Amino acid sequence: MSNIPQAGQPTPTFATPDQNDNLVSLDDFSGQWIVLYFYPKDDTPGCTTEAQDFTQLNSEFSQLGAKIIGVSPDSIKSHCKFINKHNLSITLLSDPEHQLADSYGAWRLKKFMGKEYMGIVRSTFLISPDKIIAYAWPNVKAKGHAQAVLNKLSELANH
Repeated sequence: MSNIPQAGQPTPTFATPDQNDNLVSLDDFSGQWIVLYFYPKDDTPGCTTEAQDFTQLNSEFSQLGAKIIGVSPDSIKSHCKFINKHNLSITLLSDPEHQLADSYGAWRLKKFMGKEYMGIVRSTFLISPDKIIAYAWPNVKAKGHAQAVLNKLSELANH
């Protein structure tokens, strides 16, 4: 398990395919805020809530100069289905080998019904336009999270 980047630290770089199989890298968002959020699985209740909430607030994030990017181990095909089914307007990156999740410390030991296994721990990173971690949420509850991220971005972007 890698360490979780903290506020003030440089952002781990990435180049990972999105839902359209385009390679997306950190450098694509020069001068922009990035909301990079990790979630366990497409089309599950918590992950759907989170993606729909981010989609609903997408225009408000855009007004503050932020791009929302979700990351899960799901395939590109799965991401396309998820986006179409729920009419999502956010970018989703496919990280099947969990290299991106690893570099952000989101691939961790989880416990469920007495079993331990490795998986994505719901986490979000607010990345500043100069590619520094501005804020980190290492353990996220899906409900209300998008609004909390928007509030934090609003506070930081307007300083």
